[in-house]
Amino acid sequence: MSNHLLSPFPFLLIFLFSPTNLAQSPAQAPAAPAVPVAPATPAVPVAPTPSGGPPNVTAILEKAGHFITFIRLLKSTQTDTLIRNQLKADSSNGITVFAASDNAFGNLSTGALNSYSDEQKAQLAKFHLISSVLSISDFQTVTNPIATEAGRDIPMNVTESGNQLNITTGIVNTTVTGTIYTGNQLAVYQVDRVLLPLHFFSTPAPAPAPEPSKPKKKAPAPTGLSSDTSVSFSGAVLVIQRGLGVVSFAGFLVAGLVLCG
Repeated sequence: MSNHLLSPFPFLLIFLFSPTNLAQSPAQAPAAPAVPVAPATPAVPVAPTPSGGPPNVTAILEKAGHFITFIRLLKSTQTDTLIRNQLKADSSNGITVFAASDNAFGNLSTGALNSYSDEQKAQLAKFHLISSVLSISDFQTVTNPIATEAGRDIPMNVTESGNQLNITTGIVNTTVTGTIYTGNQLAVYQVDRVLLPLHFFSTPAPAPAPEPSKPKKKAPAPTGLSSDTSVSFSGAVLVIQRGLGVVSFAGFLVAGLVLCG
């Protein structure tokens, strides 16, 4: 029984778990040092749009692109200033702009735009403006012809069919091909044709010819005179007395005298 108690198994356990053997056991690889994470960059707040200022139509068109010629037309005729001042003065009605693209101006005949006078260019720019802001659905209830900024005597017709707007000027038939900008004060739509007013191509009626001048009538002969008597006198004094009247001629050479009949 004593031999059983002194069996080598307990000593083996003591040997295995002794501090020396624990020190000799293979060590685990050290964990890689943590890489410091850069702090997140705080988001830059977007500056709010200044309140009280009307939208800038030329900036909107420049951002949209392919409206270089139309922007130049607005600026050269000071129509961009007209739009800005009108939106400042009356923000309730607003303005609708039909912006012709560069391709639309390219479809004009060569030199057509440059051939227009300054007054015609100003009318052309204003003909693309309506003095109220209109959404696509608003065109369902408008009354044609629509007056433009060019004047009530230069109208256009705009009809709505589904989601398509058809525009007729009497010379040009086109459609709205896209919405560039819509807001409470301004609506800007793209058109694929330049809106040309009808009167640009109307031949004015010729002025009426002056009436032929009537021949002047000869003055009537004095009443009571006859031309069948001619008398020639040469002398110093001639006195003709008839009835109660006396006519005296002195110092003259009388070439002809018509006597009362």
